[in-house]
Amino acid sequence: MEAALIVLDGWGLGDGGRDAVDAAETPVFDRLAESGAYGRLEVAGRRVGLPEGQMGNSEVGHLNIGAGRVVYQEYTRISDSIADGSFRENDAINGAFDRARENNGRVHFVGLVSDGGVHSDQEHLHALIELAADHDVEAVTHAITDGRDTSPTGGREYLGTLEDVIAEHGTGDVATVSGRYYAMDRDQNWERTKRAYDAIVNREAEWTAESAVDAVEESYDRGETDEFVEPTLISDQPALEDGDAVVWFNFRSDRARQLTRMLADIRPEDWADECATTPPDAEVVMMTQYDKTFDLPVAYPPNQPEQVLGEVLADAGKTQLRIAESEKYAHVTYFLNGGREVEFDGEIRKIVESPDVPTYDQQPEMSAPEVTDTAIDTIDSDDPDVLVLNYANPDMVGHTGDYEAAIEAVEAVDEQLGRLVDRLEAAGAHVLITADHGNADDMGTEADPHTAHTYNEVPLVYLAPGARSQSDLGDANGEERPVSNGTDGSRTVREGGTLADIAPTMLEAIDLDQPPEMTGESLLE
Repeated sequence: MEAALIVLDGWGLGDGGRDAVDAAETPVFDRLAESGAYGRLEVAGRRVGLPEGQMGNSEVGHLNIGAGRVVYQEYTRISDSIADGSFRENDAINGAFDRARENNGRVHFVGLVSDGGVHSDQEHLHALIELAADHDVEAVTHAITDGRDTSPTGGREYLGTLEDVIAEHGTGDVATVSGRYYAMDRDQNWERTKRAYDAIVNREAEWTAESAVDAVEESYDRGETDEFVEPTLISDQPALEDGDAVVWFNFRSDRARQLTRMLADIRPEDWADECATTPPDAEVVMMTQYDKTFDLPVAYPPNQPEQVLGEVLADAGKTQLRIAESEKYAHVTYFLNGGREVEFDGEIRKIVESPDVPTYDQQPEMSAPEVTDTAIDTIDSDDPDVLVLNYANPDMVGHTGDYEAAIEAVEAVDEQLGRLVDRLEAAGAHVLITADHGNADDMGTEADPHTAHTYNEVPLVYLAPGARSQSDLGDANGEERPVSNGTDGSRTVREGGTLADIAPTMLEAIDLDQPPEMTGESLLE
């Protein structure tokens, strides 16, 4: 094996506070950071193609890693178009307004109402409401509450702000409120998606409230935080009907697909009978391309980078193993390949199912041991040239807000990292260890857990082949062993690096030319 990239998803470098990464016992990572070349990467804002001050996320992180350049995200493109006025001329959005007006119908805005910036931005919804008012189109909003990329009870504030915007423009009334646990499932839990669908289309839900703010307040009284708000109807609001139009305002694709399928009647082959309801004849507009097989209007079509890492490796005749558990499988395949549903020549894909538990604090180790087992077995059997592997735990458990579980998650990853690096060392591989963004490095307080990503930098460890012996790594139980003096002394990690610099670094390590499309620079000095 020539090279490996290991992504410790959500493993940031905290700056104090309730930091599960710092609190965890991580003997393997600590030794690797000391024995290898070590640096820090910036993974937020304009450094990864997001608006300034916006935290990174897994989709953005893996896009930048694979592209070897800063990829300006749909989030940035949409926000910039609102700022320069071109948003008002968008053909897909205006087409939805025209359809609703011609049919004496309504436009239904669907999406995540928060400033989390991972799947959506509430400012985009506010711009849609203003535009609907200018077009004299009746609009309603089906609000999805966050609590995962934002405070668990931030929905009260976001929906209060939304109600102020609606009052200002005279349209956009909230018709339903659903937590993202239901409306944005991505793991084929269709029964969850169906509950959000039934609220929107059939006006069927267990709960009713007088206003959007009342809906979340009452959910808090039931013990539900924003992520888990049960679908709730707002009194005296309409259902989705024939002749209406739907405009999704989420810009991230993965968690919008299932509800889009239901609203547009795009049925997967394995759809359960109870989910096969035929929706009204309403045009559905996607803010971005949620799936290239969806024959639906797209407001902001993809801007896909060419000559990404996987393509360069394939062109050079290299085989590459991509492996993650199901929660992060799309990130090491679709997103790493530039947001394209393509499998390059020589690409071996392995998916390990994530545990079937309601929330991952109940099983903090998730499927990390099985991911490691599968990686080692495939290295032994297929001898791939390059490995890209993601450990999901610090991110997925960090999202639960459970500090002790997050510590366990980090420690579980550290144990598996030791096993994997031992095998990579034996294979003589260059090894890069990093993260796509932070999460478990800031868990908030016990009274106010932090469940979102962080703005913090992430580590970058480079391990040169033969620079240390396997005994330097310690064992999976954290036994104290001597630490070597690191690499051969000729390479260090430069300052000021970003995720866009990882692919150029890997190409340099294995003596492949960097294509001109990649504008990142090697991290090694």
